[in-house]
Order: sequence, then structure tokens, then C-alpha cells
Amino acid sequence: MADREKIIRFFKASGDEELAARLLDLAEAALKSRKFKVTDFLDPHGINVAEIVAANVGNLLVQVEGGFLNAERVKVAFVAEDFWGTPDFSLEYFQVEWDKRYYELGHRDILGAFMGLGCQREVLGDIIFVPEGAQFVTDQSFNSYIESNLTQIGNAPVTLKRIAKEELLQKEEKVKVITATVAALRLDSVAAVGYGVSRSRMSEEIKKQNVKVNWKETKNGAQIVSVGDIISFRGRGRIELTEVKGTTKKGRISIVVNRYI
Repeated sequence: MADREKIIRFFKASGDEELAARLLDLAEAALKSRKFKVTDFLDPHGINVAEIVAANVGNLLVQVEGGFLNAERVKVAFVAEDFWGTPDFSLEYFQVEWDKRYYELGHRDILGAFMGLGCQREVLGDIIFVPEGAQFVTDQSFNSYIESNLTQIGNAPVTLKRIAKEELLQKEEKVKVITATVAALRLDSVAAVGYGVSRSRMSEEIKKQNVKVNWKETKNGAQIVSVGDIISFRGRGRIELTEVKGTTKKGRISIVVNRYI
């Protein structure tokens, strides 16, 4: 059996000890039952924590499922190595539609409608926009409640229907490539370039905890970012630092940033 205190202590420095403890409970229960245990929906950072927990517990496999191909938010199953069945992720798939001639809804509107119903973020997977409206994945235990109560998003009356997993469409993600120079690879500088705002504005947003790096909250605008880091700005999507090209004659750093639209 893994050293529980050692694992939790490892995550304490990053502020993830509560998440690690919950995941450790599930991992140990899966090992004890010799079957499987499934988490709530996790973001990529949570998935990384789950994988580290499973590796330290040992004799466990990790499987993920989020409905959509390459889903960002998924459930993780801790599966005992000697379990030969298939984990039940208890997912439900929905399509919500509204009259697009009169209403324009975004990701924030749909997420806000769920929060308004009293649903926690952990019961909701990805939200993907489709020509008719949007598709999303939820925890199966909430399907009846959602069907009964999700009748309006913002000011828009909506219709909701369950769909099969095979009906889920895949997200068409557009990428804007931004080439720029920064004085240093600080979070506030790189994010300001990626989102087209001033560094002072971005510094304020970071202090308000509206910015995450690799799905982790941060308040430190001076944090150094590296190639491959994902920065998300609440309500403004994601950017990724994809390349550091070198230093210009004026001593600035040339970078390439992908902005996902």
C-alpha cells in the first residue's frame, strides 16, 4: 500500500492536497475492491494528479472518458490490474437548441445556466457548439434533474434532448498564430500578447485569479512560462506558448503563441 501521507505531502506545496486526498481514497478503494472507481469530471491538471496518485498506489490502471474525442474534461477510472471488466463511467449526452435568429449564447452562458441550477462544475464535461446549438456531457445521476429544469439559458428559451454518444460532434477549433516579442517570458507579458491587452490589464486579471496556467490558478504575473504551457483567461479561451525563437538585437525575446478560438 502506498504511503498516504507522503503522497499528500508531495501535493501540498502546489495546493492540491485536498484533490489528491479525494483521488487517493478512490484509488485505494479500487485496489481493495479489485474492481474500479470513477472520479467526477477533471480538467487536464486534475488528470495529471490522478495519474501520479495511481502510479504511487501501484497495481492500478488509469482509463479516461469524456464522451467527445480528445475531450478536455474527462472522468478518470482507477482500475485494478486484475479486473477484466469494463468501467462504467455513467455518462449522459445532451443536445440543447435555441432560436439563433434572436439569441446568441456562448460557453459562459451555458455554464452559468448549470450553476444557476445548483449543479457543480464537477458533474459537467465539455460543451461543444454545433449548428443547432450545443452538445454537452454530464454525470448520469443528474440527467433527470437537468431535463426537468434546463428550460432557459440567459433570455433564450431552449429545448433539450438526450442523444447517443455516436451523435456527438467534434469540436472545430480555430487557431490564430501570433508572433511577437516580449521583454521576458513572464506570464503577464506572454498572456498580454496572446489576448491582445495591455500588460497592466493582464496583471490585474492575474491578481483577480482570472488566469490559469496549465489549468492551475495563479496570482503571480512574474511567473515564468515555458514552451507548451497552456494559459487560460476566464471568458477569453486558451493560448499556448508554442515557440521561443530567440533574442532580437534589442534584447527582446521573440515568441510564437497559438490562440484557440
